[in-house]
This record gives sequence, structure tokens and C-alpha cells, in this order.
Amino acid sequence: MLKRLAPPVLVTACLTACGSATAPAAPVVTVTATVQPPSRTSDDETGTPKRQDTANESVATKKKLPDVVGMNLQKGQDTLQAAGFYVLNDKDATGRNRLQVFDRNWVVTEQSPAAGRRVSTDTLITLYAKKIGE
Repeated sequence: MLKRLAPPVLVTACLTACGSATAPAAPVVTVTATVQPPSRTSDDETGTPKRQDTANESVATKKKLPDVVGMNLQKGQDTLQAAGFYVLNDKDATGRNRLQVFDRNWVVTEQSPAAGRRVSTDTLITLYAKKIGE
């Protein structure tokens, strides 16, 4: 006995009617979260704020400002940061307003405020530098 094969049109129609083998994509859900800092509370009815967490708040202290004149700019910045001074600015001492991209190629020629003074650790320290060899 010979078996008769189904014509190709019927096979194609059957496969098409069965649908796709992949499941439809799940809908995309976007979640947005807003983080707010902890609120401060009042000591009294006047609304005077009181501190809740003083561990995270830094208190500026007065320290003796190290002398970094003559150091390369990078070492000068490192020295000031090790002493607790982090508010630093650097400027081109020649007045040409060049940027100090590679700090190790510059030497500090002046600092403001002057070294040896006791200043607050949140004071802006400006280092004036020129390229080594100028």
C-alpha cells in the first residue's frame, strides 16, 4: 500500500495556523524612585532646626598651612590634602591662563594664603605654578 503525502499547501497552512513558536514580549514597566534627604526637626515651635546626624557633617578646624612652594604641583596638592586642606585651586603663575593638565610638570611658585598661618581647613588655597624649566 502506498501512502499518499499531503500536498505542500496543506502543510504550510497548518504550520501558519499554529502560530509562532515564541511567546509575546512582556510589557516594559518603568519604576522611578525619588530619594529625599532626612528631614530636620525643630527644637521648639519657632521652627529652629536642630541637628539630627552630626557624624556626617564635617566641622572645619584651624590648622597650620604647610609650605608647598618649590614642590611640583601634584606633590603640593597631595601635601595640602594630607594636612586636611581639600578646597584647592591652581593658576598659571605666568598669567597666560594655561591649564595644568599634567600636574607633575608644574612647580609651585606661590601659595595664597601664605604658609605657616593657621587657617580653617575649608579655606580656599590657591597655588600659583609655572611649567618646570620656565
